[in-house]
Amino acid sequence: MNSSPTFQSDFLITPVQNSRGLQLFIDLPYQLYRDDPNWVAPLRSEQKAQYDPAKNPMLKHCEYTLFLAVRAGRVIGRISAFIDHLALEHWQQPIGLFGSFECINDPAVAHALLNAARDWLRTKGMTTMRGPWSFASQEWGLVVEGFEPPPVILAPYNPPWYNELLTSFGMVKANDLLVYVIDAREHYTVPERILTLTDKVRQRYRVRIRPVNMQRLEEDVLTITRLANESISDNWGFYPVTDEEARAMARDMRQIVHPRAILIAEEEESGRPIGFAMSLPDVNQVLKGLNGRLLPLGIFKMLFKLPRLKQYRMWALGVIPEYQGKAIDTLLYRRLYEELFSPELRMEVNYVLEDNERMNNALLKLGVKPLRRYRAYETGI
Repeated sequence: MNSSPTFQSDFLITPVQNSRGLQLFIDLPYQLYRDDPNWVAPLRSEQKAQYDPAKNPMLKHCEYTLFLAVRAGRVIGRISAFIDHLALEHWQQPIGLFGSFECINDPAVAHALLNAARDWLRTKGMTTMRGPWSFASQEWGLVVEGFEPPPVILAPYNPPWYNELLTSFGMVKANDLLVYVIDAREHYTVPERILTLTDKVRQRYRVRIRPVNMQRLEEDVLTITRLANESISDNWGFYPVTDEEARAMARDMRQIVHPRAILIAEEEESGRPIGFAMSLPDVNQVLKGLNGRLLPLGIFKMLFKLPRLKQYRMWALGVIPEYQGKAIDTLLYRRLYEELFSPELRMEVNYVLEDNERMNNALLKLGVKPLRRYRAYETGI
C-alpha cells in the first residue's frame, strides 16, 4: 500500500489508512447520487461489511488497497485495487482487478484514480488490470445500455459518462454481460413449444426439481455452490466460490430469500444434484427512499414489503457438464416461472455473457426481452 498521498493539480490521491478514511470511502456514493432518481442506496451496514475481512470471506484470499481523490478537503472520487489469489490460480493469468469506482465527471480525477490502481497492481506483478469488479459476488462492469429502470438487487449502477472516463484512459472492452426481462404485466407466458419440450425432457432424463429447504438452507447453498463451481467453471470471469463464502451467503440470504425462488434439479432415482436456479427478491424495491438506513422506520417498511415483493433477479443458473445441452436449464427456467408466477411478476435475468450463445439462444426461445448491457474493461499494465 502506498504510504503517502500523490498530488495531482488541485486534488490529491491518498490511500485509505484508517477507519475515518474507510468511512469517507463508503459515504461517497451517497453524496454523488443523492439527487439521482435511478440510484437505489444500498444499506450502509452492508457496504461497510464488504470491506471487513471478518464479515466478507472473499477478502481472505485477496490483497487490496483503497484510494480516495480529495479536493479542498472534500472527497471527489474513489477506487479499489486488488488481487484475488483464487482468481489468479483459476485463470492462470496475472490479472489484477479494480472496483468500487466512483468519481465526479472529471477525466483528470478519474485518470489519476485509475493510475493509482494500475501502479499498485504493477508493483504486485500484474500485467493486466480488469474491472470494475466488486468485493461482492457478481457485481461486475458498468452499465453501457439500459440505464433505466433502476438497478435490481446486487446489480451495479453508474451514470453514462463513467464509460467515457474509462475509455479515455485507454481501457477497452473485455466482455459484455447481458440482462433480459420477463414481465407478466406485459402478458408474458412461457411459449407452448417450450412447455412441450420440457415435459419431454423431464420424462426422458427422469429429473425432479425441488425448492430449497429453509430448514437446511446452509446445506443446500453449499450444494448449489459446488454445482456452480462444476457447471460454470469455464465461463469468462468465473473463479471458484469457497465453502466459507457459501455459508456467509446463506446467512445473508436467510432474511430475504423466497424458498420457491431457489431450485435444485436432481436425478429421480439417485437424488444426485445436477443443476440449480437461484433468484432473489428485488430488495431494492424496499430500499428506495431509505438512504441506506433501516432505522428508525426502515425496518418496518422492510418487514411489511418483503413478503409482498413480486419482482426478482435471476442471479445464477447452472447444470453440470454431463447434463448440459439436454435442456435441463430450460426446464429450470420454466419451473422457476411457474413457482413465482403472479400477474405482477417481473424478473430480470442477469448476468449472461455475450459470448454464451447457448444461454442467449435459450433465453430468446423463451421469449424474454433484452433490457440492459454491462461492460467489463481491461488495460495492460
